[in-house]
Amino acid sequence: MEYKFKAEVKQVLDIVVNSLYTDKEIFVRELVSNASDASEKLRLGKLASDEKIPEGELKIKLATDEKENLFSIEDFGIGMTEDELISNLGTIAHSGSKAFIEALKESKGNIGDGLIGQFGVGFYSVFMVADKVDVYTKSESGCGLHWSCSGDENFAIEDFDKSERGTKIVAHLKKEYSEFSKTARIRSIVEKYSAYIDFPIFLGDEELKTRQAIWLKAKSDITPEQYEDFYKFQTHSYDKPTDWLHFKADAPVELNALIYVPSENPERLGFGKTECEVSLYCKKVLIDPSPKGLFPEWMRFVKGVIDSSDIPLNISRESMQDSGLVKKLGRVVLKRFLKHLAETAKKDAQKYELFFKKFGTFLKEGAAVDFENRAELAKLLRFESSLYPDGTKVSLEDYVSRMKGDQKDIFFACGADRKTIESAPYVEAFAARGLEVLYMYDPIDAFLTGNLGAFDEKPFASVDSSDIALGDAPSSSDVAPLPDAELTPLKDWIKSALGDSKVSEVSSGGRLVDSPIAALNTDGITPQMRMMLKAMNPDSPLPPSPVKLEINPRSEVIKNLNSLRSSDESLAKLVLDQLYDNALLSAGLLENPRSMAKRMNEILAKVKP
Repeated sequence: MEYKFKAEVKQVLDIVVNSLYTDKEIFVRELVSNASDASEKLRLGKLASDEKIPEGELKIKLATDEKENLFSIEDFGIGMTEDELISNLGTIAHSGSKAFIEALKESKGNIGDGLIGQFGVGFYSVFMVADKVDVYTKSESGCGLHWSCSGDENFAIEDFDKSERGTKIVAHLKKEYSEFSKTARIRSIVEKYSAYIDFPIFLGDEELKTRQAIWLKAKSDITPEQYEDFYKFQTHSYDKPTDWLHFKADAPVELNALIYVPSENPERLGFGKTECEVSLYCKKVLIDPSPKGLFPEWMRFVKGVIDSSDIPLNISRESMQDSGLVKKLGRVVLKRFLKHLAETAKKDAQKYELFFKKFGTFLKEGAAVDFENRAELAKLLRFESSLYPDGTKVSLEDYVSRMKGDQKDIFFACGADRKTIESAPYVEAFAARGLEVLYMYDPIDAFLTGNLGAFDEKPFASVDSSDIALGDAPSSSDVAPLPDAELTPLKDWIKSALGDSKVSEVSSGGRLVDSPIAALNTDGITPQMRMMLKAMNPDSPLPPSPVKLEINPRSEVIKNLNSLRSSDESLAKLVLDQLYDNALLSAGLLENPRSMAKRMNEILAKVKP
C-alpha cells in the first residue's frame, strides 16, 4: 500500500537531506546506533520476562556491494509492526513533524541552536547518500513487512516473506556516494564512531573489532591491565599511562568519565602545542572526538572519555547544541581531577612528583590564568627550596607553614637552574637570616607569581626586588664596614660615574653578606619575563630595566674600589664598570657580555707586578 508524507514531513525530509548533516558518513553511525537500540530493546524485554536469548543471536550485520552500489545493515532486534512502521518511518519527528517545523522556525535557521535530540530523524540521514531505501522488518509476533521510499513525498508498505525477527535496511546509493559501497570505507566509519557498541558487528564475513565501554563498568570490575589496554586503544598509543581517574556522577549532570594522564608531555619534548584528546560520547556513541570548550586550555594534556546521556544534541547528533552544558560537564570532571591530584600528592608523594615533573607546567599555566580553579591549582604547585640541597620539592602550603613570625612574603628566585641562582648574590642574604627561598626554573614561573600574586594571603616577593627590606645581615666576622664618612661619597661617585642611564640609585642596605655588589629589580619585571616579552615582540626592543645598585660596605672589593678612586680614578672606573656588568650578569639583565672580556684585559694590563 502506498502512503503519502504530509506536506510538512516532506519539508522536514528535505531539511534532513540537504541541510541538517554536514558530514555524510554520519548516516552509518545513525543506522548502527538504531540497530543497537533495537537489539537492546529486545534484550531488556526478554530479561523482564525471564527469557534467555541464544548466544550470538543479537548481532549487527553490515554488507556492501560495489557492483550494485549498495549498502545494507541488518539487526535481529525487536523489529516493527505495520503501525510502528507508519509511526516511526512515516512520521519523521516522533513528537510530531509540525512541532519539528516550529522548532526550526524558532531557531531562526540555526539548526544547532535550540534543537535537541528529541526528534527521531537519524534514520533519514541515509537519504543524504541514497536515492532509494528499502526496509525489511518483522516483529516477534508480527509478519514480515517491506517499507520503501525514494526520498519523494510517497512511501510504500507491503507484506514480505521474512523468516527472522529484526530489521534490514538496504540503501541504493547515489552515484556520487559510491564510496559507501566500499568495505574499507565502512570499516573505518564503524571503528571511528561505533567501536563500543555492545553487540557484535559483522562486515560481510568479518567480525569487526569492537571494545567494551569500560568507562561504564564498575572500577572494581576492571584490572590495571584493562585500563592500560583501553588507553592504548583509545589513544592509539603504545606506551602506558602515568595515571588515570575513573568515576561516575549523577549531579549536577549524569556522566561517566575515564581520564588519563599520558606517559610523556609532548610539549616538554619540543613537539609543539598539544590538543586535548578527551572524546565526548552519548550512550557509547561518539559525538565529538575533541569538543571545544570542554576544559580550560591548560587541561590540554589529558586524554580519555566522557559519556553522558544528558547531552542535548542538535537533531543530527553531529554537534553539541548547548555549549553551556559542555562546560558544565567539563567543570564536573575538572573538579574531580583536581581532587584526585590532591589525594595522590598526599598519599603517594613520589608518584605525584613524577607527574609534576612532566606536567607541572600545565598546572602553573592554570594557576596563572584560571581564576575559577586557582586556589586548588596553587596547592598542587611544587618548587625546589633553599632548605633542601638535594632538590626536594615543596608545596606553597609547606613553605607558609615554616614562615618566621614576622615574615610577610613568600620569597622566590628565578633562574636557569639551582647553581645559577645560588651563585648570584641574592640568596645569600636570605640564607644568612634563616629565610627560605623557593627556586623557580621554568620561564612561566615569573608570569605565574605575577598573576597569582599571593598564596594564603602571603604575597610573592622576588629576592632581587628592591622593595624587600631585610635589615642588616648578621655578621659572623669582625670585619668592619666602610665608615659612613667614606661610604656616602663612594655611593655618590658610583652614581655619577655610571650615570642616570645605567643606575637609578646606589644604596648600602646591608642585605649582602659575601658579594660586593648586586643589581636590584625596581620595575617588578623579572629577567625571565623580559626574555618572554622580547621573544613575543622581537621587533620592539624593551626599554632598559631601571637598576638599583646595592653595595656591601664590608666587602674588601668595595673598600679597594674606594681607595682606588683616589689613587687611580681611570682604573677605578674600569673596575666599577666591570662590577656593574658582573651585577647585571648575576641578575640576568646583561644582554651583551662581549665588552666584559675586553675590559678585563684592560684592567689586567694596568696591574703592576
